[in-house]
Amino acid sequence: MPLSHTDPLYAVVPAAGVGKRMGADRPKQYLLLNDRTILSHTLSVLLSHPRIHKVIVALGPQDGYFDELDEAADPSLIRVDGGAERADSVRLALSAIEEPTAWALVHDAARPCLSHDDIDKLLAHPGDEGAILATPVRDTMKRAGHDGGIDHTVPREDLWHALTPQLFPAVPLREALIRAEQDGAVITDEASAMEREGWHPALVAGRPDNIKITHPDDLRLAQLFLASREAK
Repeated sequence: MPLSHTDPLYAVVPAAGVGKRMGADRPKQYLLLNDRTILSHTLSVLLSHPRIHKVIVALGPQDGYFDELDEAADPSLIRVDGGAERADSVRLALSAIEEPTAWALVHDAARPCLSHDDIDKLLAHPGDEGAILATPVRDTMKRAGHDGGIDHTVPREDLWHALTPQLFPAVPLREALIRAEQDGAVITDEASAMEREGWHPALVAGRPDNIKITHPDDLRLAQLFLASREAK
């Protein structure tokens, strides 16, 4: 059944990673972005959305930064211990959801430029098999050979960049993640876990500024995106 207005909706934020590629002295979700941490921006967008029932954040067991955030005291936020991999953190967060009809909106901690408009678009188009935010591939795609040179050009038609949030019924998603772990499958996002189960999630075109902060240059770009929104 598609998401209904009466189904509980939880946002799940896996935030147990350390972000080694940023080369910082702390996990990247706690780096400052326009005077607030990346995670603070992310959580505030989710906590302020009227349709979201609760926000579950999965943190590293040795996390020493989260309690300093204003959002940590929000009564709509649930904190759980995360796991070694993203899929582990999502699975553990989903275990905190008790309602059998609940849906989960899984969002990267390091995507602070998410907008309510994109959340609304995703919630309006879940279909029966969930949905993800994505953007069409615009650049020419190349497949590399073993020598590091170009092997061939990959047609970009029908190719999309997967973004988050990704929206699925909570119970089937948790079961899919459990089976993937048992099978030793590599799960890079929630949609890939559901695809293994034969699901065909919808692709919902999202804003291209919903970037994931992975490298220092991404942080500077996010600063520009957020400053541009605040100026409007």
